[in-house]
Amino acid sequence: MKKGWIIALLFLLSGFSIFLGVKDLALQGLLAGEQQQWLVLATTRIPRTVSLILAGATMSICGLIMQHLTQNKFVSPTTAGTMDSARLGILIVMLFLPNASTPMRTLAAFVFAFLGTMVFLALSRLLPAKNPVFLPLLGVMFGNIVGSVATFFAYQFELIQNMSSWLQGNFSLVTKGNYELLYLTIPLFIVIYLFAYLFTIVGLGEDVAVNLGINYRLAQTFGIALVAAASGLVLIMVGTVPFLGVIVPNIVSLVFGDHVKQTLWITAVSGSLFLMVCDMISRIVIAPYEVPVSLTVGVLGSVIFIYLLVRRRQA
Repeated sequence: MKKGWIIALLFLLSGFSIFLGVKDLALQGLLAGEQQQWLVLATTRIPRTVSLILAGATMSICGLIMQHLTQNKFVSPTTAGTMDSARLGILIVMLFLPNASTPMRTLAAFVFAFLGTMVFLALSRLLPAKNPVFLPLLGVMFGNIVGSVATFFAYQFELIQNMSSWLQGNFSLVTKGNYELLYLTIPLFIVIYLFAYLFTIVGLGEDVAVNLGINYRLAQTFGIALVAAASGLVLIMVGTVPFLGVIVPNIVSLVFGDHVKQTLWITAVSGSLFLMVCDMISRIVIAPYEVPVSLTVGVLGSVIFIYLLVRRRQA
């Protein structure tokens, strides 16, 4: 029953998202075939809603996979240096290849996100114990160092405003023709689903995985590559969305358990729902203007994140 309600809620909020905006969009006008109404629907509203669904699902699944790979509930692409490393890759492309295409920037984001996450994993192995709070703290510190390097070079070459505005999580500029790369996340979902049992076993620890005949390091590297590719796509298309990959998998885990294959699509839908709600709040709070969705997600996500930390400490 809970799963059915989640799907129904996704369709309901998608409808609200489509009809919410500065330009009034009426069902009567669409049924009457008004050209301007259909133009707004096809050019901005549907692309924005689809990108919200795909981006929310992608970041939530990336968080879920990283939490299993690191056996830590508070690790995600935004707390492991993955997104900061991707930003550094994009900045380097902007410096040396200013006219590079979007696929080229996406490739650079993937390569740097992958390398940055592998460095984070190498640093995590140096810890004496897998403290549930210290590991994401290490990731945040590592991400800040990488982000500081990117900011330094951005200041040096007067790209700080360009980089900050472009990489800030915002769906207001999503229109037909500049979001379609997000559809590449769908094949990544399928691959992750096919290897869900593998990631579940890896999440049980290296000893268990090795005893079951699994190459632990190879499986971990494969999972990180999938996460880096998906995170790079989201960063290029809509910017950084904080906390989403941490809180949604944790909430789903509390309700539905930790089996990746059984909770994968629930995590994806829940991430889409949360991001869609935050986006609608961003459009309403100072209407007819709107605040970046990353700000709304950051405020709500930080409150939930603190609650999860306190709850784990009390448990």
